Amino acid sequence: MAHVLETITKYRLAHGWTEYELSVKAGLPQSTISSWYRKDMTPSISSLEKICAAFDLTLAQFFAEGETFSVLTPDQTQLLEKWSVLSPEEKHLLLQLIGHMK
Repeated sequence: MAHVLETITKYRLAHGWTEYELSVKAGLPQSTISSWYRKDMTPSISSLEKICAAFDLTLAQFFAEGETFSVLTPDQTQLLEKWSVLSPEEKHLLLQLIGHMK
């Protein structure tokens, strides 16, 4: 139980959000989020999906253990989205270009 709440707190703080800001972004009442902490409750799967969506995470990413905890900036997210649609040759060329920028 506590693990889920600790993970939510880590992501919330990494984004610089208050509980209220998280509630707005996740579309959940702030009282619901506050009650999880007061009562040491685990959120329902549907609530956790909304929380993950607010953090731009999948449930698998949320529960991944042993992974380095990091939050991507909007620029990094945009770069990864564009990277994912490149052909292998385009990826190779882009890496070469970036290599020359050092």
